[in-house]
Amino acid sequence: MTQNKRRRRSQRARRKARLYKAVGVAVLVLALVGLGTAVLMDRLAERTGPVYPMEYTDLICSRAAAEGLEPAYVAAVILAESSYNPQAVSSVNAQGLMQIMPETGEWIAGKFDETYVEGCLFDPETNIRYGCWYLGYLLRRYDGDKTCSTAAYHSGQGTVDGWLKDPEYSSDGRTLNIIGGPRANTYVGRVLEYYEKYTQLYANLAA
Repeated sequence: MTQNKRRRRSQRARRKARLYKAVGVAVLVLALVGLGTAVLMDRLAERTGPVYPMEYTDLICSRAAAEGLEPAYVAAVILAESSYNPQAVSSVNAQGLMQIMPETGEWIAGKFDETYVEGCLFDPETNIRYGCWYLGYLLRRYDGDKTCSTAAYHSGQGTVDGWLKDPEYSSDGRTLNIIGGPRANTYVGRVLEYYEKYTQLYANLAA
């Protein structure tokens, strides 16, 4: 093979490699636009398994104890809600680690005889304190049933009360046989799955 032929073949190979790289980048961009980052991250988590951060453990343990909660349950809700991002803001303006709506935060602040201050939900201590109070309130309201409480944290008390009154969703009016809506069902399933893992992690923390 002559030197010119070798050079041309080498040039064609480099062009082909650049083309394949460009196509790969384009596919990734289209995937991000079409599917959304959250969906891709969910699919990645399905392949690699979720990560269980052990952050804010002192805050979680102290506030959970104050409200009669298991730290593992609080930790599971935080993971499902914000993935431990204290600056998280949802599409409906739920804020902070436990994704509390400002109007809910204002209501909870009143329970502590505090004046609600805009932006306070981005403070981890305030957010976890308010979120733990609300989780404790929901658990008491639903007689300690984590499925109902978790569903209410996600979808609202009125929604869960409606499901409990509907024989399609509840056979006894106190527990949920079926959770209405795929998003709520997925959310509750994730929290309870995370809760099992965090139960082990917090037990190790206390050992």
